[in-house]
Amino acid sequence: MNNFDNKALLKVEEMAEYLNIGITQARSILHKPCNPFTIRLGNRYYANKKLLDKWLEQNSGTGVKI
Repeated sequence: MNNFDNKALLKVEEMAEYLNIGITQARSILHKPCNPFTIRLGNRYYANKKLLDKWLEQNSGTGVKI
């Protein structure tokens, strides 16, 4: 199991593992222009982990707003 605590950017495969979703779904989420956590470097897409965590908290329905 990978430790994602020390990573700033997650590759598509790492994001899929972190969220426990499939790679195709993770890639689809990263390619959406409306999300705030996608970072594109060249032709590769990454998820900014801090922004991804913030987005998850805001959209999880827990009522916690950041």
